[in-house]
Amino acid sequence: MVLKKKKHCYIRTFGCQMNVHDSEQMVELLEKGGYETTSDMARADLIIVNTCSVREKAEQKIHSFLGRLRRDKEKNPDLIIGIAGCVAQQWGRNFLDKVHHLDFVLGTHNIHRLPEIVKDVESSRSRIAETTFRKSVQSLGILTIPKNGKVNAFVTIMQGCNNFCAYCIVPYLRGREESRKSSEILDEIRFLAAHGVKEVTLLGQNVNSYGNTLKNEADFSTLLAMINGVEGIERIRFTTSHPKDLSDELIESFVTLDKLCEHIHLPIQSGSDSVLKRMRRGYTSQDYLARVEKLRARCPDISITTDIIVGFPGESDEDFQKTIDLMRKVRFDNLFSFKYSDRPGIASESYNDKVEEKVKSERLSFLQNLQETHTLEKNRGLEGKEEEVLIEGASKGSEEEMTGRTRTNRIVNLPGENGLTGKTVPVKIVRAYMHSLRGELLPGREV
Repeated sequence: MVLKKKKHCYIRTFGCQMNVHDSEQMVELLEKGGYETTSDMARADLIIVNTCSVREKAEQKIHSFLGRLRRDKEKNPDLIIGIAGCVAQQWGRNFLDKVHHLDFVLGTHNIHRLPEIVKDVESSRSRIAETTFRKSVQSLGILTIPKNGKVNAFVTIMQGCNNFCAYCIVPYLRGREESRKSSEILDEIRFLAAHGVKEVTLLGQNVNSYGNTLKNEADFSTLLAMINGVEGIERIRFTTSHPKDLSDELIESFVTLDKLCEHIHLPIQSGSDSVLKRMRRGYTSQDYLARVEKLRARCPDISITTDIIVGFPGESDEDFQKTIDLMRKVRFDNLFSFKYSDRPGIASESYNDKVEEKVKSERLSFLQNLQETHTLEKNRGLEGKEEEVLIEGASKGSEEEMTGRTRTNRIVNLPGENGLTGKTVPVKIVRAYMHSLRGELLPGREV
């Protein structure tokens, strides 16, 4: 008997949590089709580059990575190389003309077709581009079994966006809003809980508008309450929230739902009202500050993180100073910050008064330095305090240490053994750093 050689797949993921979850779904589909995933690209028979095009720098990294794969293809002509995600959706069939060693292009609505496309390439060596927008995104319902004892998982509750912010390409590449039925979401979360998952993060471009595209469905705060009742799930997180849709009911959920973690990612993008208006964000800086005030009034310990874009077309020194002033008022726990870059097809691509690259870099550096001060200040405020930490597994830095997260989404490293994985334990914070905390397990107790 001749044993069939096991095929290996390597997936390189660029971008956000939604892309990470898309890659998890690809792995699930490919494993059912006979592939085994590998972290060693040299062993791969199939390489998939799962892409993000929200930022120009990310797209540049993707093209650079694709370029390096040409040598791998020359060494192994049977190697199959595919590209998926937003850049794939954006370029479509043109990618096959641009990158001659590429075998297939898979758009954002077509993940469910991945096994079929790979099989076609294997059998006929044809080159395929599938970027059709579909009425319903079938991949939203693909269940992914947690790998390697993972205790946390992503769950997509909706895809696409109807906001059309001036700087954002997502609605053009992910499509319009589509919410999943709450019954399907709950079934998936029960499935994950049965496989040992303790924490779920709900994903969507704007989770606050969940349910708007469905008749007789729950809104987002009601969905959270339903998930709060799922046995086995101990923690709930979500991302991303749009400030204009942050309801009083959702704010109240942080008080009434014991499993909902005290953390919200609430992108402000700019502290200048004139910039926010040109961005088409639908709120003012005062609207945003009022929501922050409500959040902290109802949940004083809530961690608030944000996104900020510097150098949006027309952003003056005064506009940028307003962003800095808002940061000093809010004192975010952390932020993701970016220099504005034109993306093909977005509204702001045609805006005048583009900010010079040097000015954008200077503003970004100043903003990031200020945030580092705020982040370290917040983290140091936890020294000596007790925190509930869900242990996720072994620390990357040391085999003798474990790592987990607080309810406010801070990373904690502490001495411990693998038997702690999946447990929520009380930890005393003994040292604060910029990106993590150092803790000590309080013995004899479990939360």
